Amino acid sequence: MAATPEDLFARLDKLGITHKTHHHAPVFTVEEAQAVSRELEGGHSKNLFLKDKTGDLYLLVCLEETKVDLKSLRKKIGAKSLSFGKAELLIETLGIEPGSVTPFSLINDPSHKVRVLLDEAMMKETYLNFHPLINDKTTQISSVGLKKFIEDCGHEVKIIDPSPSEGAA
Repeated sequence: MAATPEDLFARLDKLGITHKTHHHAPVFTVEEAQAVSRELEGGHSKNLFLKDKTGDLYLLVCLEETKVDLKSLRKKIGAKSLSFGKAELLIETLGIEPGSVTPFSLINDPSHKVRVLLDEAMMKETYLNFHPLINDKTTQISSVGLKKFIEDCGHEVKIIDPSPSEGAA
């Protein structure tokens, strides 16, 4: 059974990770998220659930304004033909609905099927903001706390620059 926001908050508390949550209307896109009240300081994210043609799964977590070119990203991480993972696969693997993609969903991946890619520019932010498994809330934690949480979930963190390479479309 997938973790709830309350399960997530208890895990963060157990790890000693300070967090603050703001409630708002449900949002499904970066554009909708930008329209809700931004009471929490720090970087706001976009989270892309990706699959390559070999079946490898990736969660790219970057600042919302970061331009991402999947062809360029594929080359940077050594993947084959990246595409967005289907909703059914997202629900099965990370236990969340589309519109709620978040690094916090790694709590639901005890088999470590998903490879985690974090934006190096994002990790320079003091505070980061993500949905706590549901898209009607935003939870703020430190970038150090994010890395600690992901590693506690048993996932290796790979920090990359997901921006398109020179000459990429």
